[in-house]
Amino acid sequence: MFSFSAQGGSASGGKQKIEKILAGIDISVDGARDWDIQVHDDRLYRRVITHGSIGLGESYMDGWWDCRELDEFFAKVLGAQLDRKVGPKWKLAPLVAQNIFFNMQSVSRAFQVGERHYDTGNDLYKAMLDNRMVYTCGYWNTPAGEAATLDEAQKNKLDLVCRKLGLRSGQKILDIGCGWGSFAKFAAEKYGVSVVGVTVSKEQVSLGEKMCNGLPVEIKLQDYRKIEGKFDHIVSLGMFEHVGYKNYRTYMEVAARSLKNGGLFLLHTIGRNTSVRGSDQWIKKYIFPNGMMPSMKQISSAIEGIFVMEDWHSFGADYDKTLMAWHKNFESRWDELKPKYDERFRRMWNYYLLACAGAFRARKLQLWQIVLSKNGISGGYKSIR
Repeated sequence: MFSFSAQGGSASGGKQKIEKILAGIDISVDGARDWDIQVHDDRLYRRVITHGSIGLGESYMDGWWDCRELDEFFAKVLGAQLDRKVGPKWKLAPLVAQNIFFNMQSVSRAFQVGERHYDTGNDLYKAMLDNRMVYTCGYWNTPAGEAATLDEAQKNKLDLVCRKLGLRSGQKILDIGCGWGSFAKFAAEKYGVSVVGVTVSKEQVSLGEKMCNGLPVEIKLQDYRKIEGKFDHIVSLGMFEHVGYKNYRTYMEVAARSLKNGGLFLLHTIGRNTSVRGSDQWIKKYIFPNGMMPSMKQISSAIEGIFVMEDWHSFGADYDKTLMAWHKNFESRWDELKPKYDERFRRMWNYYLLACAGAFRARKLQLWQIVLSKNGISGGYKSIR
């Protein structure tokens, strides 16, 4: 998430430097407030200075430091832009070069994120997610009022997507990155549509087929570049983060050729405020291999000449609430998961959820729903919230 740099010096000098930096944003080492950090091993300072983001995350996983409110710690750190001000840029050069010269999200690598993240275990996701197993941002603040529970927020989001697309009974929908089939099941049951979903996770296919049993839903283990056929509408919830900047244009071309004239494509994605060509190295190593967040500029360049942008809805603050709800579920169900997952995994997963919540709270990350058409909607598209 961020790293510190020091120009040589001793380990004690590194400690003093980091303590001074943190003090400047109202974070104390061994302080009493919930967002202060408790250092258990002084090797932390050299590890962070030497290895940056990976050093910080791995040292937390190893129990070298703690923080009662890790989400607020990261909100303060990222809100102060320490990740941009003090990061050792030169250390990232080989990684940037890798992302420039190689397609890290090629067809041959497409299934890695499924195997290493989504196939971690359906028991984990059942414990953490809502009753429909929606692994994307919920919709909490609606015109009708704020959702009270995660289940309500996810139902609101799924219905919002259906209403934005204007689903009608008998239509055929493509779901790119369908997860465990939560959208497909909801849309088929409530709106009477049929759905073809694609995912790169074997575990999602296995459980998704059971969840959608008896409905006009087909879930395929397939890379998006292999999609065939035409669909009335297309939806993609939280999959674009795995596409990679080298493939954004290809992704849009696949969507365009799969969409019937007059249809709509709803893209739901996490976004960044600036354009990058890679991702945080800890996240890449432990959570989402080959993932990266797109910027508005990168998305608009990818759709230019292919789609007309009808609507752009931003509600990233809702992801903070969603992640905190997932974390609460994960912690409350830990005793059920403990026989399979060790303490280091628990710390890794908490770090992932809470660091991401802090990033959304600091408005470093956004959540966008973008409605696209092939030729523009006659008379204009009426935005739905």
